[in-house]
Amino acid sequence: MTDSHPLVSVIIPVYNGERFLSAALDSVFAQDYRPIEVIVVDDGSTDRTAEIARGYPEARHIYQANQGPGAARNTGIAAARGEFIAFLDADDIWLPNKLIAQVSYLLEHPQVGYVITRMHALLEADVEWPASLNRKHYSKDPPCFLPSALLVRRRVFNEIGVFDSHFRHANDADWFLRAKDAGVPMAIVPQVLVKKRIHSSNLSHEKSVTEETLAAVRVSIQRKRRLAAQSQGQSSTGGDDHAL
Repeated sequence: MTDSHPLVSVIIPVYNGERFLSAALDSVFAQDYRPIEVIVVDDGSTDRTAEIARGYPEARHIYQANQGPGAARNTGIAAARGEFIAFLDADDIWLPNKLIAQVSYLLEHPQVGYVITRMHALLEADVEWPASLNRKHYSKDPPCFLPSALLVRRRVFNEIGVFDSHFRHANDADWFLRAKDAGVPMAIVPQVLVKKRIHSSNLSHEKSVTEETLAAVRVSIQRKRRLAAQSQGQSSTGGDDHAL
C-alpha cells in the first residue's frame, strides 16, 4: 500500500444472497485496482451464503444476527482497514474499472469526500419492471445514489457518522442526505460502472422503503431548519457584538 495506491476496503452486506453473491464477489476480484480487502458481512443468512463467501479465500466472512443492511455495513466499516471504503450489495455487479476510476478521481481531487458512478439497470429474465420504478429514468443510465456506486474516504464517516440502522431500508438515503446537509463535497464519475439488478426480491420494491425514504427526507428538512436557525442566531449575536 502506497500513497498512490491506498487500500480500498470493499464491504458486501448480504442476507440470504446465495443466488447472486458469487457474481458480486467475482466482479470485485476482477477489479483492475489493487490493493483491496473484501469483507462479506453475513447478516444472519440461513441459506448457502456463508459457504459461498468462505469459498473465496481472499474474502473475510463476518457473521452476525440479522439486524438489517445498515447495521451490516456498519459492522464492515468497523472491521475495515482501508483509507477508502466501498460497498457492493450482493445482488449488484461492478465493471472491472470501477475502483480504479473512483480512486484516481479522489486522489486527484483531495477536497472531494466521496464519489459515485452512473449505473445500468439489469432486469432479470422473467421479471416484470416494478411499477414503483420509473423505467424511463433508469433507461438513461442515471447517477447511482446507492451504496453499490459509492467510494468514500474513511474520514467522512468520522465527520458525519455511519449508517443509521434505525432506518432498516432507507439508511443509505439517510446517509446521502446527511452528507449533503453537512456540505461534504462529492462528485459523479460519468461512466457506467455499476450494474443494478432488478429482480423479484429487491428490497427497494417494498412499500416500507418509500415510507422510510420520505421519513429520512423529513428529518433532513428539520435538520436544515435547525442549522439555518443556529446560523441566524450566530449572525444576530455577531451583529450585536459589532455594534457594541
